[in-house]
Amino acid sequence: MIRHIVFFTAEAGEIDRVRAGLSLLTVNPHASILEIGTNVKSDQLGNEIDLVVYGEFEDEAALAAYKAHPVYQASIDIVRPIREIRMAADFDSASAVKAPLPLP
Repeated sequence: MIRHIVFFTAEAGEIDRVRAGLSLLTVNPHASILEIGTNVKSDQLGNEIDLVVYGEFEDEAALAAYKAHPVYQASIDIVRPIREIRMAADFDSASAVKAPLPLP
């Protein structure tokens, strides 16, 4: 499974418009899970991020199909001109380090 996480910042007056543009992505049929969330800004070291896109995809082909879907470009067309920062990361959860199980 590929996990796709994207962080966005925007000026305060644009956050709702960015969220609305990102929300278009929720109808893209290639994601197993897709969530658009607002950062609750409770981290003691940094709270610059305003919005988060979290997606899960069966494999890299599904992620590529998601990015090739017309709604993905429609979202970009709305969001890119009004967002400030966009940072993205994709990782294969099969190769991720997992927390150990608690001892009995």
